[in-house]
Amino acid sequence: MSRTFSIDNDEMRDLVFSECARVLESDGIIVMPTDTVYGIAADAFSATGVEKLLAAKGRGRDMPPPVLVGQREVLMALAEVPNTSVFELTKRFWPGPLTIICGAQAMLDWDLGDTHGTVAVRMPDHEAALELLRKTGPLAVSSANTHGSPAAGNAAEAEEMLGESVDIYIDGGEVPGIGASTIVDLTRTPPRILREGPISAAELREVLPDLVDIADPAAEEPETTAAGTEETTAPGTEAADETTQE
Repeated sequence: MSRTFSIDNDEMRDLVFSECARVLESDGIIVMPTDTVYGIAADAFSATGVEKLLAAKGRGRDMPPPVLVGQREVLMALAEVPNTSVFELTKRFWPGPLTIICGAQAMLDWDLGDTHGTVAVRMPDHEAALELLRKTGPLAVSSANTHGSPAAGNAAEAEEMLGESVDIYIDGGEVPGIGASTIVDLTRTPPRILREGPISAAELREVLPDLVDIADPAAEEPETTAAGTEETTAPGTEAADETTQE
């Protein structure tokens, strides 16, 4: 049976997050607020949890979720950092609505789906989300909605779509509604924008001057779907809802 917890009370928040951590460690899934949309989350290192997440959304393994982290430094443990530009990006735009796709660390014992050796990572600019992530560690998080539906802006909307498939709903009120995150793929040369969101291409090019847009003829045609691009419609990727990516 699903449970819903409000985190308006600071004294209760730690208890709620401790219970969420316990559920996630037991292969459960939760819904949480972020700075973009509400997300459905599983322990990134729980293959069973990730499988439940994808099933709840009506997604397959070909739509792997991105990973949210509570600290910039965690990126080094999850991804093969191609060059120092990654650190410049995270210093300037994290926490915030920027998802970075890198090669995944080969030694990691996890299964996010058919990632083709990549991982999409983001640090959300949301106090409660960061507090939870620092307690749980990296979470696989996708937008809290079913396939074809708009992303949830509050816990009630998420519950209406996902129902009993979720163990815990964290009610953090309405999210800011800044829109889906910008996605940058650093696994290609030159790096490319898979989706432009709140952070513009112009801002990103101040750090990555050679960055190209996916629609630019100079952009290399992708051969596979990268992790975390489930809601993009880039050439060579699976077309999906453009409004529902975490």
